[in-house]
Amino acid sequence: MNAERATAALVLAAGASRRFGSADKLLALVQGRPMAEASFRLTDRPGIAQRLAVVSTSQVADLARAQGMEVLAVPEGGPQSDSLLLGLRHLRQARPARLLVLLGDMPFLRGDDIDRLLAFAGDDAACAQSAGQPMPPALFPATWFDRLETLQGDRGAGSLLRDIPKANRLDLPPAVLRDIDRPDDLTP
Repeated sequence: MNAERATAALVLAAGASRRFGSADKLLALVQGRPMAEASFRLTDRPGIAQRLAVVSTSQVADLARAQGMEVLAVPEGGPQSDSLLLGLRHLRQARPARLLVLLGDMPFLRGDDIDRLLAFAGDDAACAQSAGQPMPPALFPATWFDRLETLQGDRGAGSLLRDIPKANRLDLPPAVLRDIDRPDDLTP
């Protein structure tokens, strides 16, 4: 596969988990496995040439490496945009055609959801949506990378997701798009 036409995958797994309590939510068990492992596994797909996890703890880093991912570390507690920017700047060196962004705390996504998003997007930006609300996972073509690099603070790419045309938002069930913020979020 031509590296310039490839898709790179970035899993953001460096959150502080403040609302989850003292435990690292990314290591909480979901269906018998650590939560973040589900997102790491989703990046092992045909067409994804480079897989990177941005993490803030050594335990999550070990989990990502065990899934065959490259790992970059950021200090815990920094703004959400720091993880995205660090990952994007690292991945841009390989000149991918597009970037798939996933969150480490969305353990209910399935491989076929990612496959559908990759096929649905074509050469355009695309994301998932639930009830009209744009959400990760999201796919950004290289033409959006400069815009991604302007993000600041704790909002991540949310503001850019709203710029993705409604026709480029893939409807997925709310249960699949649940992110986990509190221990109660683990119960259906």
